[in-house]
Amino acid sequence: MNIHEYQVKKIFKEYNLPIPKGTIITNYHDAINSAIEIGGKMWVVKAQIHSGGRGLAGGVKLAHSLSEVEQICKEMLGSRLITNQTGPEGKLVEKVYIERGVKILYELYIAIALDRSIEMPVIIASGEGGVEIENTAESNPEKIIKIAIDPTIGFQDFHGRELAFKLNIPKDDVPRFVNFARILYKIYMQDDAELIEINPLVKTKNGNYLALDGKMGLDDSALYRHKDLEELRDRHEENLVESEAKEYGLSYVKLEGNVGCMVNGAGLAMATMDIISYSKGQAANFLDVGGGASAKTVSKGFEIILRDKNVKSIFVNIFGGIVRCDRIANGILEATKNVDIKVPVIVRLDGTNAQLGSKLLKEANISNLIVAANLEDGAQKAVLAAKE
Repeated sequence: MNIHEYQVKKIFKEYNLPIPKGTIITNYHDAINSAIEIGGKMWVVKAQIHSGGRGLAGGVKLAHSLSEVEQICKEMLGSRLITNQTGPEGKLVEKVYIERGVKILYELYIAIALDRSIEMPVIIASGEGGVEIENTAESNPEKIIKIAIDPTIGFQDFHGRELAFKLNIPKDDVPRFVNFARILYKIYMQDDAELIEINPLVKTKNGNYLALDGKMGLDDSALYRHKDLEELRDRHEENLVESEAKEYGLSYVKLEGNVGCMVNGAGLAMATMDIISYSKGQAANFLDVGGGASAKTVSKGFEIILRDKNVKSIFVNIFGGIVRCDRIANGILEATKNVDIKVPVIVRLDGTNAQLGSKLLKEANISNLIVAANLEDGAQKAVLAAKE
């Protein structure tokens, strides 16, 4: 679950991680009073959407007067911001964050993420903080520093000093930088984050380190431990279909192809998309109905898949382990009564009661329901049906 910058900054403040003073508004009429309350002679106005690349897209602007703050807020609120991560449709800006401007001595990049290959959190840092960090990672990877933290011992001072030395942090700034990194790691672990990113982390001319930006992704599976964090979810920023699918116990991700997929099990779903690609087709979605699929979840799965107008065929690939294939077959037949399925549906069943399930589907005599002999046969028929 992603959260907005202003929400991340609130979490930082609770952990005593230094941030500039700022406030969130939803109406440009509140801009001037908010800027006065924040204080200073320079302000930064930031669009609050779940996307990186806001600065390059015009979603982060500097204001040198109160009237300029108001004008920027007026133009930004209600607009659609298109970044390199939003796609051409962009995202509606419903909130802006006004923050006091600071005089910057130098900029850094720092983040914490899980490296699954070594099964440890890794602090990632660079002396090239700012909007071009992606280009730095691509063109000068040697400038990206990575320090793995063994969770059995946690963050230690030597981790912070190693980071500081590799970043060429001035000697007098090292203790302050190490403490900043320690708090960041504490937030990452205690709040069950998947990612925390600060770009840029700045050293100001008055000697402080400040998180000038903040990005945070939380582990959905751990939200039951953090009811306060779960309340930060902004459903307007999430894919509505994916959110609806979650409510029915379905894992759904829209893709760019025309072959809809309905599978039980994430690993089998990945293999299904692979064999569709191998058969010279392209999957329209990832949809895992789970091990306990029922007629209700199968019906909902068909309904969600068919909302995508690009879908020209549906490949149902089921391995009967926890759930029997005959139960899935009955679920498919029930779904055809509840959902108007106008595209060919190719079904491949294997595992427990697979033959019985296939027999039920064949005897139903539904014209656009095709039973496949095996996985390869099913993928090929689904791709061919989508092309025709």
